[in-house]
Amino acid sequence: MTKHAPIAPKRPRVMARHGITRIDDYYWMRDKDDPETMKYLRAESDYLEETLGHTKPLQERLFSEMRKRIQETDSTVPEKRGEYFHYERHEEGKQYPIFCRKYKSLDAPEEVLLDQNELAKGKAFCGISGIETSPDGSKLAYLADFDGAEIFTIYIKDLATGEYFPETIHNVSGSAYERFGVEWANDNKTIFYVTLDETLRPDKLFRHTVGADPKNDALILREADEAYHLFLYKSRDNALIGVYHYSTNTREVRFMDANDPSSELRILQPRIEGLEYSAAHHKGRFFIVHNDGAKNFKLSVVSADAPGRENWTEVIPHREDALVEYVDTFAEHLVVYERKGGVKQIRLSGADGASNVRYAQFPEASYSVYPEGNPEFETNLLRLKYSSLITPDTIVDVNMDTGEWDVKKVDEARGFDKSKYALERIHAAAKDGTRVPITLAYRKDLQKMDGTNPALMYGYGSYGATIDPYFDSNRISLMDRGFVYAVAHIRGGYDMGRDWYDQGKMEHKRNTFTDFIACGEHLIKEGYAARDKLAIQGGSAGGLLVGACMTMRPDLFKAVIAKVPFMDVVTTMEDPTIPLTTQEYDQWGNPADKEMFEYMLSYSPYDNLKATDYPHLLITTGLNDPRVAYWEPAKFLAKLRELKTDDNLAVFYVNYNSGHAGASGRFDYIREIALDYAFLLDRFGLEPPANG
Repeated sequence: MTKHAPIAPKRPRVMARHGITRIDDYYWMRDKDDPETMKYLRAESDYLEETLGHTKPLQERLFSEMRKRIQETDSTVPEKRGEYFHYERHEEGKQYPIFCRKYKSLDAPEEVLLDQNELAKGKAFCGISGIETSPDGSKLAYLADFDGAEIFTIYIKDLATGEYFPETIHNVSGSAYERFGVEWANDNKTIFYVTLDETLRPDKLFRHTVGADPKNDALILREADEAYHLFLYKSRDNALIGVYHYSTNTREVRFMDANDPSSELRILQPRIEGLEYSAAHHKGRFFIVHNDGAKNFKLSVVSADAPGRENWTEVIPHREDALVEYVDTFAEHLVVYERKGGVKQIRLSGADGASNVRYAQFPEASYSVYPEGNPEFETNLLRLKYSSLITPDTIVDVNMDTGEWDVKKVDEARGFDKSKYALERIHAAAKDGTRVPITLAYRKDLQKMDGTNPALMYGYGSYGATIDPYFDSNRISLMDRGFVYAVAHIRGGYDMGRDWYDQGKMEHKRNTFTDFIACGEHLIKEGYAARDKLAIQGGSAGGLLVGACMTMRPDLFKAVIAKVPFMDVVTTMEDPTIPLTTQEYDQWGNPADKEMFEYMLSYSPYDNLKATDYPHLLITTGLNDPRVAYWEPAKFLAKLRELKTDDNLAVFYVNYNSGHAGASGRFDYIREIALDYAFLLDRFGLEPPANG
């Protein structure tokens, strides 16, 4: 029986601007309360079940493989915070971490601070953002989100009794990706937090006394400019509470005394359009990474008593070949995170930034390395997480005096033998001749690079974000089936410096897409990928990437996986009520400007669909996604179905209980990846290994 794809009803909406008229037949899908919206989404879910139902055994095999690689009962390396050692551990069969600590010694009895598995009982989604103990260790404050919308609630627990304080604080800013959101003053009874406006922009800073009614919380600061977000932080030396005012191309920092929660917030340096800076406090001084006369940023230092720009003294000058990303301060050391030749470098020195300078050494040509929490100020050890496409996560303490490594833990990927896999870094020539790096991994026993291999290429290329090639044991299931896995380091990220970012945004945004296309062509030309077996994947702004590439060059790709993709650029950027819109005019352009409107229109995937053949497509969304609303992929798919001239499969996965980051449980998350990979293997006609 022929399976018929859902056909979405058309309700034409006429949109005119700058003399250009667009007809959007599917604008109505924005209304989640319209019965037709949910009817259509459910029909797509049924269609996915019908068309990929035969891959269920393969999905189960993939899921089983991926899960078996996980050390299900495991623990992070303990991290000293004050008098306690903190760590997270997982138990076999459980989806979520258990947050624990031990007093003074690792031999002491374990104290469970929070069991996220208990928190998640009866809930389809459970996300935790900031989780912070008070300085004296007597209380715990954490942020929880139970639907994936990234609107968090603060809960406060008395760790002596195990009881919760009566108040909860709602509509708080947190993150599905990073743990932040609440900071303690040093009096152990005051917390600070940031709330969201109606567009989910973090805009108000509040002070709360534990045990008090949140209705009486003091509003410390409101950011009125819609182009800015507020981010809260505490200095590593615990001396200051700080807040970043962050826009696409301008920053401002304010700070106050963490010992006096009622003290005044002071401005470090008033905002100047185009001046980006970040600051780390160190014994009455600020070390500042900034772009004042320094496109790739440089490092300066200033007294906290007179921190204005006119008093900044240079520590590390601007360099054309090295990007300064940010700085960390320790009692006797300074750590500067840089990027050179597309890879991260870590500069270690004395606290003055000039003495005993050395660079941490890393064993591979292309890798990912990030600092762990490093909560201790008085230490000569820097804890890092290192990995590559073929090196599992490795926790290492680097001696900041000598540069020596002390490996604390290597995550186990069961059944994985690194010696059987190869890692390469190559370059493709972009349309304008620019050399674009690509990191590759594959099995060494793969057939020679003769143009017969399936390949999956991943990319992002927006916001200056760099996709360093990190380890993900799930990808082994593809590589073991003959795939070459590639990460394309395209313009729009900071990979090769500030110019790399600037040449991939605003009126240069199309470079991001043509770079990615050039990388795909290069993989085929050099024999890494078969012409008929090249797939691409991206999420969020990376979903825009693969969406734009499949509309620009539908002939180049066999299959596309677009996860929570930003597909309807112009319509979204015309609507200031949507989260992120007003903050991103300097990223994509303001459609009120005719030239930027037309430029965005030239690449917006939704607006560039036409009657032609397109690759196989798996497109995904989370119904509660606050960053890229479900209707963008839904509309794109409906229009694609209407126009495409091929018989290739186009299916839509909707997670009705999650947001932008997908499923929250570690096993539920793997199931979504198993679906992605089963879709690829099925569309490529590749049978799984006989042993499953």
